Amino acid sequence: MVENKKVIVDEKYQNQRYVYRFIKRFVDIITSGLGLIILSPVFFIVSLAIKAEDPRGPIFYSQTRLGKGQRPFKMFKFRSMIVDADKKLEKLLKDNEVDGAMFKMKEDPRITRVGKFIRKHSLDELPQLLNVLIGDMALVGPRPPLEREVADYSDYDKQRLIVKPGCTGLWQVSGRNDVDFEGMVELDLNYIENSNIFYDIGILFRTVTIIFRPNGAY
Repeated sequence: MVENKKVIVDEKYQNQRYVYRFIKRFVDIITSGLGLIILSPVFFIVSLAIKAEDPRGPIFYSQTRLGKGQRPFKMFKFRSMIVDADKKLEKLLKDNEVDGAMFKMKEDPRITRVGKFIRKHSLDELPQLLNVLIGDMALVGPRPPLEREVADYSDYDKQRLIVKPGCTGLWQVSGRNDVDFEGMVELDLNYIENSNIFYDIGILFRTVTIIFRPNGAY
């Protein structure tokens, strides 16, 4: 957590980027809608794999995250962990492998066999296309944090909540879990300050390549 850095993102300017925000939202609606249709066979296969490993567990998982302006919303994912994984988190916090307000553990015992595969190839994130369609998220933006994570944010860190969170972003295509929390914040602020449609498209193309050539996701 960074306490001695100055606020650098102009929130008023970001909110006044009407043309960019309109085009971004238009692209988000069209792309997420088409994505849900085109990727429906992938949804079906992943759903079958999850059910085959654990017939009694749910296919999808939802979790409260904080979006733009710290507004809470339900984020959807394919379930990649055992049932009641959240209740087991407290005992694992001491094994956190990332500094700062974020939990990551490479050999997390809560992750299922199918979960390891879909996480590695970022397939567990596909249901977030629904979050994009309904407007909670964007295709590209900062990772949506948990409420307990934001409780530990400095004012500097909170700048990453000035824009909508994304299914993918500069952090995800720049090493992801190999980047620590402070590095993630810097990448997010860099994205917010320099974001434009072409920058977004470039990140989306890099994300597609990561599905086939994973870059540290777990």
